[in-house]
Amino acid sequence: MKTIVFALPGNEAFAQSLTAQLHAETGEAVIRRFPDGESYVRILSDVQVKSVVLVCTLHQPDQKLLPLYFMAKTVKDLGANAVSLVAPYLAYMRQDKQFQPGEGVTSRYFAGLLSDTVDSLYTIDPHLHRYHHMHELYPIPALALHAAPTVASWVKANIPKPILIGPDEESLQWVSEVAGLANAPYLVLAKKRLGDREVQVSLPELANYQAHTPVLIDDIISTARTMIETVLHLKQLTPVAPVCIGVHAVFAEGAYKALLEAGAAQVVTCNTIPHASNGIQVEALLAEAFRTQT
Repeated sequence: MKTIVFALPGNEAFAQSLTAQLHAETGEAVIRRFPDGESYVRILSDVQVKSVVLVCTLHQPDQKLLPLYFMAKTVKDLGANAVSLVAPYLAYMRQDKQFQPGEGVTSRYFAGLLSDTVDSLYTIDPHLHRYHHMHELYPIPALALHAAPTVASWVKANIPKPILIGPDEESLQWVSEVAGLANAPYLVLAKKRLGDREVQVSLPELANYQAHTPVLIDDIISTARTMIETVLHLKQLTPVAPVCIGVHAVFAEGAYKALLEAGAAQVVTCNTIPHASNGIQVEALLAEAFRTQT
């Protein structure tokens, strides 16, 4: 069965790389908005009896969801055999319980919506906290891939003597895996969240690692307050400026600039969300998973 890859707006570079690695056909489509704001989708490529891959990272998902839905339904109506979504970043994972009376568990609602839209899902390191496996949320085949080996390879190739630092207890499994693959020592800090943009982190014990480069690692960098707080502490503990690594470059307004200004020597992220900090490529990881599953 032939594979054809379509990029939703903003995903062109990622889709082009994925298409090349899959030796697939490049799909052509028109996606635009009418003057009244409604979405228009037209498929220009032949999709009949083909495996269609839609590439759409779901950062800022609300404006992306209807074009994605219309595109998936249209290719199915035009005879596609199967429709897979490659969403390097998967949104609506944090609201995994009712924290306040009257709230909805939006992670479940969003999972139901995507499951009605596509036949399978591929993503990178979704925020699985109270859910331990994707099948607890998604009735369709949904594969959560891990960027740890790819991140570890980048660390080994670019940081001569690293000491990996995780921002909180939740990062222990993630940081320890990267450290093991990179053959590097690691520390995990304690974090107390005081508000949406205010956190308090414990001081790392770096007396035995003065010649090492601190490498702060987290799955999502959003407000960057945790990393900024840690970078400011590190300035007092080691002469070596830290490198900050995140899988998903969510970055609230001003967060990237603030992190650099705090004293980070470098900020590097995976290209799951297009951003100036992208330096770790994950297309090969997704391509291999897709080949294995199909």
